[in-house]
Amino acid sequence: MLIAQIPEYVLQDFWEILPSLIYFCMGLVLFGFSIWLMEKVTPFSIRKEIEEDQNISLGIVIGCTIIALAILLAAVIK
Repeated sequence: MLIAQIPEYVLQDFWEILPSLIYFCMGLVLFGFSIWLMEKVTPFSIRKEIEEDQNISLGIVIGCTIIALAILLAAVIK
């Protein structure tokens, strides 16, 4: 009964936003997985290297990886 009370344009807007929300959630999962995978693949602790040892080059590499994933996700969504 609640759906009958919601105006039609609100439902239409919701169905247009839903794919964006799905892509957003998939993007967050992909970012989390990629950072987890980088942590497992490297023989050292990424967190320790960036936070304690102030390894700037590793921070740049991780940042570039995240930007590359963002570009890929943007291309998929378009």
